[in-house]
Amino acid sequence: MTENSLKRRLIGTVASTAPKNTLVVVVERAVVHPKYGKRLKSQRRYAVHQESNDYAVGDTVLFEACRPMSRTKRWRVVGKVTK
Repeated sequence: MTENSLKRRLIGTVASTAPKNTLVVVVERAVVHPKYGKRLKSQRRYAVHQESNDYAVGDTVLFEACRPMSRTKRWRVVGKVTK
């Protein structure tokens, strides 16, 4: 895998490791309300594929788009993000 990949990459926090070889990652964004201009928190959960079980709940991970692996998994873990 190359470092200058043109695939979409996101950073999120691991919420669950329950399914085998899968992480559930939560990505939070700040969205501005179209009429009132107030900033709101928006979050989305992604099913992300992992080859090895190196990640725990609460870790911050970088993941990228890939081919569909199942009905819900279209993302692959790239690595941990250090704070």
